[in-house]
Amino acid sequence: MAVPEQHETSAADTAAPPIPLRVVSYNLREHAANSELAALVEASDADVLCVQECDSNDLAQSIAGLSLAASTKANRLGLAIYKRDDRFDVQDFSIHSLQKSLHDRVLAPAHERLIAMHLHDHQADAEVIVASFHASPLTATNSLRRKQIEAAHQFVRDLSTEAPAIMVGDFNYPWFQTNLRRKIEQHGFALSLSDQPTYLRYRKFTGHFDFATSVGLHIAGVETLPAGISDHRPILVRAHYEHPGATGAVETVDVPAA
Repeated sequence: MAVPEQHETSAADTAAPPIPLRVVSYNLREHAANSELAALVEASDADVLCVQECDSNDLAQSIAGLSLAASTKANRLGLAIYKRDDRFDVQDFSIHSLQKSLHDRVLAPAHERLIAMHLHDHQADAEVIVASFHASPLTATNSLRRKQIEAAHQFVRDLSTEAPAIMVGDFNYPWFQTNLRRKIEQHGFALSLSDQPTYLRYRKFTGHFDFATSVGLHIAGVETLPAGISDHRPILVRAHYEHPGATGAVETVDVPAA
């Protein structure tokens, strides 16, 4: 009589599948695309929504199952973060000004360029930092924007040195991203571009303006979503936790340089 072949079950075979984290970022072009947010959240199944260039006085308190967790108050071009209430609790958050460009000093579009939020994720039983970021426009130098990004990452880490973190937004950095990637990686973060350019208004400025930096998360993909009213296209970052409390540079998808 034949004896059935025995197979050992490894830990990998029994491990639960990773819990996805879906973060959407959208520059609203001076609040013009605000009316698109509900449809955007529903179509993308977003867990967290980060917006830039919003009017903080005209933001809905809830959008398609997400609630407004924090927004800037002093900006003409504001920032905000929405999160799914049945999944996340806010542990802490902070709003920050960053080094100003000449454009900032003359036109004063944005005193505060970063919201960083420490969340407890009940679904994954994990802590995570999510940040909405808006760098100075192209009239500033890449050097200044790199300083803004570095300072933003430090503010993110000030909320927690252990929790995984993701920062999304309008980085206004469509060219020479090899140097940017190197600088970001020197500080323990990873840069993830989307699968298609995100800026539409001027052909000569086409490129990846909106993307993500992260630490302690596996970035499964960054998708450029269909265009709306804004001159920026929204992006969807699909991530999952490496493990609770993970730190260090993350694995990212390979994408063509802009």
